[in-house]
Amino acid sequence: MESVLKNGLKERFHGEIKQRLAKELGITNPFQVPRVVKVVLNMGVGDVAQDSKKFDIALEELTLIAGQRAVPTRAKQSIASFKIRTGMAIGVKVTLRGNRMYEFLDRLINVALPRVRDFHGFSARSFDGHGNYSLGIREQIVFPEINYDKVDKIRGLDVTICTSTNDNKEALLLLQMLNVPVR
Repeated sequence: MESVLKNGLKERFHGEIKQRLAKELGITNPFQVPRVVKVVLNMGVGDVAQDSKKFDIALEELTLIAGQRAVPTRAKQSIASFKIRTGMAIGVKVTLRGNRMYEFLDRLINVALPRVRDFHGFSARSFDGHGNYSLGIREQIVFPEINYDKVDKIRGLDVTICTSTNDNKEALLLLQMLNVPVR
């Protein structure tokens, strides 16, 4: 894994992308150049009320995908029609920073997204107004860590890429330079 990080996205960002981004945006201070701060992965487990084993499977799958232990997300209020009570685990999430973040983004861009059927890029309208970009992946099986034969149910996951800028245009330029396929 160390060799992957050495030639990966982090080295490319600090080696060439950072300088190109500063030149294109007209930034002289290197600390003001937009960068990716963290990546948050979230997987909802809606059918946990019927079978609690599905929660453990989702936790294990997200841990494999992220390379870091996932934590449960709990319901804040009870909803009788969904059979959910306050405090019940209804999803899993993981926050990636540093080397793991760059390694995950590299795998997402170069390995997982090319495996998605009929993929033409993500919409540029998925920014939240503060420079953060959210995208959804419909199948967890596009990641090579997941063994297709052991999957009990196809689940999607949400990926949020948080940047250090509050401007959507600067964040879009950063993601395009990182080769994230944004239309």
